[in-house]
Amino acid sequence: MNGKHHLALDDERLIAFFRDRRVCTLVTVRRDGTPHAVPVGATLDGGTVRVITSSTSAKARHVARAGEEGLPVAVSQVDGRRWATVEGRAVLRTDPTSVADAENRYAARYKPPRPNPDRVVIEITATRAMGNL
Repeated sequence: MNGKHHLALDDERLIAFFRDRRVCTLVTVRRDGTPHAVPVGATLDGGTVRVITSSTSAKARHVARAGEEGLPVAVSQVDGRRWATVEGRAVLRTDPTSVADAENRYAARYKPPRPNPDRVVIEITATRAMGNL
């Protein structure tokens, strides 16, 4: 990784970039080892990225398969020449408290999500970030 693109997870530029309303891309890994990249709404707070989704989505199934060990993932967003990627390990949270917390965070960044009784949270513990902010 080129040192000039390394970002600290508590870098105010990174935190601010993840407050603006932007679509992100989540990359998970399929069972065969190939990448699966999809657009998502994501929030970043305290070194944790959260993505709400349906339990039946491919991304949720990929993360669930990894169990509590977690799945290596990346979340990126781009705005012209400015970009940021946060990498970490993702686990699936299904408990109502985690889901409600993630929905509230999503609503603050984007808009209130539509009701979904099958909603789960992909919770990513960030391990590094890079970008050009």
